Amino acid sequence: MRLWAFLLQKKQKCVEYKRNREKRRQKYDKKRGEILFMTQQRTLRGLARQAKNRMKNGFWNECLDDLNAQMEKAKEQGLNESKAGRYFKSRVSATLAGEKEDEFYLKVKTLLTTEGEVSDAIGRLTDREYYNSLSYEEKQRYTLALSEKYLRALERFRRESEFELSAKKA
Repeated sequence: MRLWAFLLQKKQKCVEYKRNREKRRQKYDKKRGEILFMTQQRTLRGLARQAKNRMKNGFWNECLDDLNAQMEKAKEQGLNESKAGRYFKSRVSATLAGEKEDEFYLKVKTLLTTEGEVSDAIGRLTDREYYNSLSYEEKQRYTLALSEKYLRALERFRRESEFELSAKKA
C-alpha cells in the first residue's frame, strides 16, 4: 500500500511537471513572437525611413540619369543593351541593399588585374594556416568550396570588367 501511494505521488508530480513545462513553453513562444513582431516592425519603419530619405535626396533621379548615360555609352559601343541594363540595375540594387564587396572578391579582383588569369589561383587564394589545420577530407571540401567561390568571383569580374572597360573607352 505504501509503495502504491508513493508511485501515485510520483505520477502526479510528473503530470504536474509536464503541465508547468507546457505553460512555460507557451509563455516563451508568446514572448518570442512578440519580440519578432517588434523587430520586424522596427525594421519596416527603418526601411520606410531610408526610402523616404532616398526620395528626398534625389537618389532615384541620379540613378535614372546615371543608368541612361551608361546605356547610351553601351549603345554607342555596340554592347548588348539588355545585358548592360541588367548589369547596371543589379548595381543599383546592391547599392540599395548596402552590399559591400566581400574580401574574397577583392582578393580575386586584385589578382586578376595585376597578373591576369593564372593557373595556380586556388593555391594563391588558399589560407595556408587554416588549410594546414584541416584533415584530409576537410582539405578536399575546402579546396572544392574555394574553387567554386573562385569561379563565381571570376564570372563576376568578367561581367564587371566588360562594362567598366567599355565605360573607360568612351
